[in-house]
Amino acid sequence: MGFAGRKAPSAARTWPFLAGFVAAEGRLAARAQARGRLTAFAYEFLRFGVKQGWACLFGGLICALLIGTHLFYPADAPLTRYDFLTIAAVLIQVALLALGMETWEEAKVIAIYHLVGTAMEIFKTGVGSWIYPEASLLRVMGVPLFTGFMYASIGSYIARVWRLFDFRFTRHPPLALTLPLAGAIYLNFFSHHYVADLRALLFIATGVLFAGTVVHFKVWQVHRKMPLLLGFVLVSLFIWLAENIGTATRVWIYPNQAAGWSPVSAAKLGSWFLLMIVSYVLVTLVNRPEPMPEVAPASRPSPGSPVPAPGAVDQLT
Repeated sequence: MGFAGRKAPSAARTWPFLAGFVAAEGRLAARAQARGRLTAFAYEFLRFGVKQGWACLFGGLICALLIGTHLFYPADAPLTRYDFLTIAAVLIQVALLALGMETWEEAKVIAIYHLVGTAMEIFKTGVGSWIYPEASLLRVMGVPLFTGFMYASIGSYIARVWRLFDFRFTRHPPLALTLPLAGAIYLNFFSHHYVADLRALLFIATGVLFAGTVVHFKVWQVHRKMPLLLGFVLVSLFIWLAENIGTATRVWIYPNQAAGWSPVSAAKLGSWFLLMIVSYVLVTLVNRPEPMPEVAPASRPSPGSPVPAPGAVDQLT
């Protein structure tokens, strides 16, 4: 695609507020490092949470809109709630790009995922898997247009977290294998309504393909690591929690929730796990996985070593 290996510029270069935040964060890092191991660990843990929150920016704003419109949107407003959500989602996307808080590469992933998600929505609502109970004008074949942005927020998160944590990999499977897997998973979301559900085989194939894959992520000064499959599971759990927010705010509902809300079945975690694989592979079309280089032990910073200047520390943006 031509984007692999290209380092996106920090939004701090174009948004003064973020530049000030990064500078203050650099001073905080220096103080934390000077106070010893425990304080440095606490700071790194805090930094991890801030980076994750920043990566969730698009999805977090969408969730806030779902909750806010459920609680406060007037029922008699001339603009329907769904149409307001569509317009708001578009404006958020435009604002993130204009402020440099999202790259064009990330926007391209979101656009692809928007199309993929909308196609699935049209099919799934057509077979009665779930419904959108409110009226709207901005819809395609009964599906409100903002729904594609809910799917796109997953792609946005993966693309942003990839950049913010400077992902590197060990034993990552090639695109020649992951792309057919993602295609088979996506196809099964449609075909299982008519033929055998191959979900179990897809779980096995995913496990075999990514069994040895390790993702290395940089929170602060060094790369930490974890099995990539575990990362998929953790993100799937958070998507499932977000789905509970969506149904609790009655943006969409499953047939068993028509008479009143109940938590989304934990069995849906499997579906979200498989959808995570599709999302991840789509992102790898833009951000090609780079191997983790071998680092000599002597070159790793020790806990008592001085902190680089704020401009040298990987930025939060």
